[in-house]
Amino acid sequence: MKEIDAKTKICVLIGDPVEHSFSPLIHNAGFNELGINFVYVACLAKDLEHAIKGIRALNIRGASITIPHKVKAIRWVDKLDDLAQKIGSINTIVNQEGELIGYNSDGMGALKAFQDLTVDLKGKSVLVLGSGGVARAITFSLVMRGEVKRLHILGIIEEEMNILIEDLRKTGRIDIQGTRLQEDILQKTLSASDILINCTPIGMYPKTKESPLPSSFLRSGLLVFDVVYNPPQTTLLKEAQKAGCMTVSGLDMFINQAIVQFELWTGEKAPVDAMKKVLLEQFIEG
Repeated sequence: MKEIDAKTKICVLIGDPVEHSFSPLIHNAGFNELGINFVYVACLAKDLEHAIKGIRALNIRGASITIPHKVKAIRWVDKLDDLAQKIGSINTIVNQEGELIGYNSDGMGALKAFQDLTVDLKGKSVLVLGSGGVARAITFSLVMRGEVKRLHILGIIEEEMNILIEDLRKTGRIDIQGTRLQEDILQKTLSASDILINCTPIGMYPKTKESPLPSSFLRSGLLVFDVVYNPPQTTLLKEAQKAGCMTVSGLDMFINQAIVQFELWTGEKAPVDAMKKVLLEQFIEG
């Protein structure tokens, strides 16, 4: 590990909570593998505005933005890349000589996870639980790709969900519906869906025994993708496997989106194997 000195470039995680995150683990492993003078730390941030302004003030090179800040963070950056502009949320900031540029790597990470499992999205009906920043990233990525047939969003925060649906419908690409998350509607909608994507934090450490839906709703042939990566096998995914579903872990998306961030901050090709190895070792030890 390189010694931290006055020339060390700092990258941070901004969110609430951040204690569960493995971002420091994998990014620092990547920096160490390449021998570059970077360090990554997690920062609990309830005051988002001043946290982002601090990136510029302290000449911090970059930041990861996590729950619950991904949508609101847009207000305090100077510029958005095209995809982040369409999505309406960011999970990455790059400090380019004092100009803060917002990106979103979540959607790219999710699509790569599907591609790695050779999942064919063409003509599929997709049910998404949640309507926050990660839901925006994934749904816009799916819609802009133009392969899925139908998208139904079940949201917990109704106003947030309605805004997302309105924004998605402006693309005019596919059939998009939305309803407030209720158990009876969830069961009915899931029965007509090919893919379920959980974009809520339900089941995330430390509340690992929770699941966003009863196991009786699951059926063989359904593909279940849980964006929660800690633990990598959530209660939802365990129950889905027992029901005969194909499953996608949030760990795959997490690694993929982190690789995009790493390369934006450093300008170097990410050492993917080293980053994956340290993360998998962490879960094995746990």
